[in-house]
Amino acid sequence: MRFDVILSQAEMSENREPLLNPKVYFFDDCPGCKQDRKKESNPGIPYKEFFYVWIVTLCTGASFMVGRASTSMLWGIVADKYGRKPVILISIFSVLRPFQLTLWFEYKLLDGYQYKAYSVEVCREEHQSLGVSLVSTAWGIGLIIGPALGGFLAQPAEKYPKIFSQGSFFARFPYCLPCALISLLALGVFIASLWLPETLHNHDPQTMADVATEDVETSICSSGLRGHGEFEKNDAPSKNLLKNWPLMSSIIVYCIFSLHDTAYSEIFSLWAISDKSYGGLSFSSQDVGVVLASSGFGLLIFQVFLYPPIERLLGSINSIRVAAVLSMPLLAAYPFMSSISGLPLKVIVNFASLLKNVLSMIIITSLFLLQNNSVPQEQRGAANGISVTAMSLFKAIAPAAGGVIFSWAQKRQHAILFPGDQIVFFILNLVELTGLLLCFKPFLTPPR
Repeated sequence: MRFDVILSQAEMSENREPLLNPKVYFFDDCPGCKQDRKKESNPGIPYKEFFYVWIVTLCTGASFMVGRASTSMLWGIVADKYGRKPVILISIFSVLRPFQLTLWFEYKLLDGYQYKAYSVEVCREEHQSLGVSLVSTAWGIGLIIGPALGGFLAQPAEKYPKIFSQGSFFARFPYCLPCALISLLALGVFIASLWLPETLHNHDPQTMADVATEDVETSICSSGLRGHGEFEKNDAPSKNLLKNWPLMSSIIVYCIFSLHDTAYSEIFSLWAISDKSYGGLSFSSQDVGVVLASSGFGLLIFQVFLYPPIERLLGSINSIRVAAVLSMPLLAAYPFMSSISGLPLKVIVNFASLLKNVLSMIIITSLFLLQNNSVPQEQRGAANGISVTAMSLFKAIAPAAGGVIFSWAQKRQHAILFPGDQIVFFILNLVELTGLLLCFKPFLTPPR
């Protein structure tokens, strides 16, 4: 098997010794090495690859997900064994059928976690936060576009009788038009995805170890990232993920914050529409929709333009800590907003909602980066499967728990300690505080 050995960029530019800047081994018949060679020679942002990731996620982001917890591990293992690209192509193919007769286990393919893993692998370390942010942005847009298309295009014979007659095909199948349109979009994305570069290395890690032993001053590292084709003598290629504490600790913290965020989303809408006499805001459903839409739009801008430099400045763990600390006084102020009315109330609620969602996004995205950098590339799919499975269980509990707590709070409006909705946001803060405390050593351990 032929391979090339080149010096790292820092070594070439500063003429350092290989002992300080290890050489890089590239195998000719390895797609992962081909992508790593491209990253090594091009330090700029990979716009084309990011565009592929963005458009693929946008296409599938509007699809409803079921069976996620039961199939996450399966598709993660498939992605680790056969590559990220085949799994992505299958996920797009699953929405190509006009009538959407999709098998239940295919829905797992439609979540963005494999795309996030791919976005981490397709770029250099300094661009990881941008890649993950683009996936989240496309996913959010997809969740907006999907329901909008369904609402505008469903039952076209009734909504647009001048274009679609009552005896037409679309009158007999009133929901075919939006499904067909999404399928056409998916077809275009599927064809474009055929040119996606594969990031999974297909050479034997033992071969890399044999090559490395020829020069004790050389370590195998393609781009400075754990998991991008590297092999370290002290790392077993098939290490048990459940014994990988940096991974498992980040997943546990991720589940706690996911529980908090899902419960908050459930409680916020209930609190906003409840009457002011019960500590709510007396908002209409339309008012709540405007707040959520405004927060979503602002969040998309923040993810693309502001989160990457913040993550590079503070690092993932410090970003989580700062965001969690800022979230708690913000949540504590929510119950007192009911004493405000009119335009000031709407301005304050919109700002608070946006800030809360931004802080939550910082936490979740930073935890995702920690998880993916805690495992080698050949285990990244399975690691994401474990994360999604655990997170799904916590998210399944959160809405019911949030509703029960909110209902209980309405019965204690005159309690001495934390009356009414104050107890709701106090409990949310307790969950947030639990997550924050777990973000410190010895519990949360950064990747080695």
